Amino acid sequence: MSEERTRAHVFVSGRVQGVFYRANTRDTAREHGVDGWVTNLDDGRVEAVFEGPREAVESTVEWCHEGSPQARVEDVTVEYGDPEGEDGFAIRR
Repeated sequence: MSEERTRAHVFVSGRVQGVFYRANTRDTAREHGVDGWVTNLDDGRVEAVFEGPREAVESTVEWCHEGSPQARVEDVTVEYGDPEGEDGFAIRR
């Protein structure tokens, strides 16, 4: 019996660009065994998708509220949905 998988689409605002937020997100996702991607947006936010076992995805989303040591996270919005088959974890852009 496999663990239930979920998908979280996340937007993070604050001082989250130029502070290694994407690299730390990638490392955290990989540590939790979560697939997906992370990217910087032109408006200064970071966007990420996490797919994997529900508990691992939720732990990764929780991490987003703190982020990298230099980050100042102001807001995290999350929309959960059905997995779309992400494989591995990548930094985009």
